[in-house]
Amino acid sequence: MSLPPLPHPAGPAPACTCAPAAEALALAGGDEPDGAAGRFGPTHALILLIAVLGLGCGLFLAGTELETVFALLGGCGAIGAATLTAGGGGRRLMSLFVEAAVRSGAGK
Repeated sequence: MSLPPLPHPAGPAPACTCAPAAEALALAGGDEPDGAAGRFGPTHALILLIAVLGLGCGLFLAGTELETVFALLGGCGAIGAATLTAGGGGRRLMSLFVEAAVRSGAGK
């Protein structure tokens, strides 16, 4: 089975139109446009809450022991909190958590 060739434009490709928008944004003094893009809000928290509750119920109904369900969900929550902290620029807060974990592991 052979496919027909795709048509190609005869002239040069059109220029990208996204560069002027980026320059205008830089001149306006902002890195991102106004809005809630990239922020963790109440809707995100509700979705995560429903997902965690659904996952916990599903694991329990599948016959997983309750202690194991709590351990798995606690690990997922810790990974999520670390990801949000790192992505949100909370490096100082994250360094405090890491320092506390290292000190507790060392017995100090």
